[in-house]
Amino acid sequence: MSTTQARRKPPLPYDQREGVLPGDAACSGCPIPIALKVVSAVFGEKAILVIPACCTSVIMGTYPGQALKAGIIHVPFASAAAVASGVSQALKERGINDVYVIAWAGDGGTADIGMASLSGAAERNEDIIYIMYDNEAYMNTGIQRSSSTPPGAWTTTTPTGKVEAKKDVARIMIAHGVPYVATASVGYPHDLYNKLQKAKNIKGFRFIHIHAPCPPGWRFEPQYTARIAKLAVETGLWILYEYQDGKLTLSGPSRPYLDPSKRKPIEEYIKLQGRFRGATEEFIAEIKKYVDENWKWIMKMMS
Repeated sequence: MSTTQARRKPPLPYDQREGVLPGDAACSGCPIPIALKVVSAVFGEKAILVIPACCTSVIMGTYPGQALKAGIIHVPFASAAAVASGVSQALKERGINDVYVIAWAGDGGTADIGMASLSGAAERNEDIIYIMYDNEAYMNTGIQRSSSTPPGAWTTTTPTGKVEAKKDVARIMIAHGVPYVATASVGYPHDLYNKLQKAKNIKGFRFIHIHAPCPPGWRFEPQYTARIAKLAVETGLWILYEYQDGKLTLSGPSRPYLDPSKRKPIEEYIKLQGRFRGATEEFIAEIKKYVDENWKWIMKMMS
């Protein structure tokens, strides 16, 4: 045995490695494995993920070759919340109380196709955690617009820029009166970790909305994923907060930007993304208006 071989540590046992294993099918710079590593750090193998048709279906793969150390159920596009509700009830009937049921879906499967079952699960206050990773389009099927796509953004179905406003699903969930709603970002993994830990210890329906910049869909180089995610917060475009027991609390990374003078110009966020290359001054004005209106809502909720 060589000196190098003698010094080399043996590989860690499978059960001591991180939850998201190497070799998945994610694009370079994909935010999904970033967020799932945080989910895995909180829940470990005590989780069952219900995943509808989306990028994650491809990235995670199927048993026994899946890239996540957790139970995974692949389900049709519209049914994630409904299936997660059934799994949660079935576990309770069997007396299993230490496994967490997580519906993990993109904006297409949440804001659009899955909205009916999502609303139903929220209204019934099902004991599940619903996580929406928001890459703001149907990325897995060719970058078509979703109701979560922001105004001015190019997609293959909005070649001159989307006209309609972005649907705010977190606010819709707050209107359902569920126990816990939070927004998060892959640019702030510690904030996401803390919110998942809090959600873990709450019973009933919990909803977490993660901002997830997508390199191929948003037209930026893969190394800029975290930078763009942080810029969304620093410009005030994406606001990090928690809503629990009827009270909204602004999260640490977003607190400085309650003061508009502390926010970076929205143009810094836009210029890094090819999807906004054709955005007119009118579209940019609409985005700025959207930012201002969101902060007015935040201040109203906090007061």
